[in-house]
Amino acid sequence: MSSNPQAEWHFRAPRRWSLRARLLLGQVLVLVTVVVGIGVATEFALQQFLVHQLDTELIGAQKRSLAESGGGPSLGPRPAEPSPRSAPPENTGPSPQFLDRRGIQPGAVGALIFGDQVVSAGRIDADGAQTALSDAARSQLSQVAVAGEPVTVEVDGLGRYRVIADSTWTNQTVVTGLPLADVDATLWRVLLVLVVVTIVVLIIATIVGVWVVRRALAPLERVAATASEVADLQLDRGEVLLPVRVPVLDTDPRTEVGRLGGAVNRMLDHIAGALSARHASETRVRRFVADASHELRTPLAAIRGYAELAQRQRADVPAEVGDAMSRVDAAAQRMTGLVEDLLLLARLDSGRPLEHEPVDLSLLTIDAVSDAHVAGPDHRWGLELPDEPVVVTGDATRLHQVLANLLANARTHTAPGTTVTVSLRSDHAGRVLWRVADDGPGIPETLRPEIFQRFTRGDSSRSRRAGSTGLGLAIVAAVVEAHGGAITVDSRPGATAFTVVLPRCTTPEPG
Repeated sequence: MSSNPQAEWHFRAPRRWSLRARLLLGQVLVLVTVVVGIGVATEFALQQFLVHQLDTELIGAQKRSLAESGGGPSLGPRPAEPSPRSAPPENTGPSPQFLDRRGIQPGAVGALIFGDQVVSAGRIDADGAQTALSDAARSQLSQVAVAGEPVTVEVDGLGRYRVIADSTWTNQTVVTGLPLADVDATLWRVLLVLVVVTIVVLIIATIVGVWVVRRALAPLERVAATASEVADLQLDRGEVLLPVRVPVLDTDPRTEVGRLGGAVNRMLDHIAGALSARHASETRVRRFVADASHELRTPLAAIRGYAELAQRQRADVPAEVGDAMSRVDAAAQRMTGLVEDLLLLARLDSGRPLEHEPVDLSLLTIDAVSDAHVAGPDHRWGLELPDEPVVVTGDATRLHQVLANLLANARTHTAPGTTVTVSLRSDHAGRVLWRVADDGPGIPETLRPEIFQRFTRGDSSRSRRAGSTGLGLAIVAAVVEAHGGAITVDSRPGATAFTVVLPRCTTPEPG
């Protein structure tokens, strides 16, 4: 693992780039590599060519200098000591005599060395005048190896030179040098041209690359748009239709994107089939639950009627029979409530419309809290209402059931003495917030994800003793959703709150 988080971030950052950006970057990098390689090769080849031309001119000038210096080049080893009969030639100017001829390139330098002594050394200016060299330059020229091959020397105050040194039969050393200034200037001009051309080519290549990459990725974007459109569909309930498919143009199996588009279409076909089967199964289950609940209402009403009749004649039957009939009546009432809840959920699942009338939630909240106070006198009940009535559009009976179920849930799952507070307010976004909060022990974390599912119970023993069916919060969620709202829960030890969000009434109140 990298010890440098910043370096690791820079390493991983390109992975977050889009495919289009990475393709364009790769294209630009390849082009830069090719252009730089061509530029380096061109500079190197041009330098070798220009230096070779300069060396050819330098060797020719050196041959003429040797001829004018009193002898040709020495073909044998140079004597270790100068010949006693030889003496340094006299020179009238600062430069050797061989620089006084025509055809010498301006800027050329020359030196005549006898033994270890520089007899004369100078430079030809642009106007043909001769200029003496500095002592450092004279020393640099005297140190050039007598090899007959051009070498590059940095001459003091003059710049870079190609210099060649040869000895004559008179024990003289002739040094001739030509400047590299023109070669360097040519190389710099070529480098500048290459840089400008590279920048222009990169700009054009980037523009063309954006167009090419965008055109190449257009089918992939259409496939992604199809997937996004499917992702926005509601697939969790009801009859689901998947009319969206990748266009036939983007399903060509000969291309990578076409194979992807074909795979997406096949996947959508399988999903559509699975969703249709699921919807058919759910429809059969809902129909069965609704039919069973409806059919059970009649025998349950008969059982309750006979149980009530038996209780009216309790004095005429044994005590054990009377007690049994009381238990039968209680069980029938509980089962009747369960059947009614199942029937309500079945109707909501089937999409049966609720009533849509203006409902005064303020008045409804007061009634529900008053009923809860009577049902749970051991709890402390609080009420927070705005000054103005809060009105929504919906079914008053079902909305009352929502609040009644939330209050019953708080009463059932908290200990006596718990404070339960109901608040109602509206916000600037046109929503109504209905909140039921308590300071009880809270909801276990493992239970929160499924708390609005059917037959979910926190404490089974307490719920059964209190007559809970495990459908209360499921009914709350279904009714709220049928009203176009949503419900959330936030719970921790000492603070649990159910918040119902409903759209505010958009029609004027009657009256």
